[in-house]
Amino acid sequence: MDRIDAMKVFNRVFERRSFAAAAEDLNLPSSTVSDVIKKLEAKVGVVLLERTTRQVTPTIDGEAFYKRCLSIIQDVEDAESFLSGVNPKGALRVDVHGTLARHFLVDKLPQFLGAYPDIELFLSEGDRISDVIREGIDCVLRVGKFHSDELIAKHIATLQEVTVASPSYLKKFGFPANYKELKNHKMVGFRATGSSKPMPLEFCIEGAIETLEIDTSLIVNSAETMVMSARCGLGIIQVPKYHVQKDIRDGLLIPLLEDTPPSPTPVSLLYPRNRKYASRVKVFIDWVETAFKL
Repeated sequence: MDRIDAMKVFNRVFERRSFAAAAEDLNLPSSTVSDVIKKLEAKVGVVLLERTTRQVTPTIDGEAFYKRCLSIIQDVEDAESFLSGVNPKGALRVDVHGTLARHFLVDKLPQFLGAYPDIELFLSEGDRISDVIREGIDCVLRVGKFHSDELIAKHIATLQEVTVASPSYLKKFGFPANYKELKNHKMVGFRATGSSKPMPLEFCIEGAIETLEIDTSLIVNSAETMVMSARCGLGIIQVPKYHVQKDIRDGLLIPLLEDTPPSPTPVSLLYPRNRKYASRVKVFIDWVETAFKL
């Protein structure tokens, strides 16, 4: 294994804090990964990673070496791509909200993979961003506003939001004339991972955002479950309009308070701050921007 490959192995162990996880990501035996790190440490003459039976922790030298390796690997990959003119290649790990992937991306993936056949795409579903680096994820696609010291957010699209309820719910609780009447209603609450309470309802009133907390019939952490609960008459929900367009068209859900809609929701791609764009990440981001416009 050459030096660049050894650096890639080290970086993956560093990010995953695990020899076994790095070996799985790289499709290598754990023994090979361990041997690569030992030889690398012997060559540079310092301990880069402290090992215990439970975890792997980088040393101060390991932290510094990791940053240098990131830069070197990217420079080499960029140089090879520039000189050879070949398409980006390698593993690309992307984490997305499942509903976004299914609605905007999956049916267009044949186009992306056809254009970049040497990219090995792994698509996972989640709503956390805290462990992106340690889980070896290259970028994440998220709905909402995010701030992170470790991640850079690139705005991709803006989603129109809508307030809806089922006909059976409205027959029981009545059709609200304005958002203040919702205090006598119930909602299906959505609680994001890491939050202690469900998100309030939100309305744009004469250019200002008003929030309203009302009683919940049910609290969920899945967008699919929230929509299904609304269909079953369990309460009012606010979701991106694309998610319930068919339900509205089929009469399963009814739009409410359309003159005071929720504020639009941004969609962003986030990637680690301490990395340059790898060419495979850059082409994916460019493609996602196009996919959301189609």
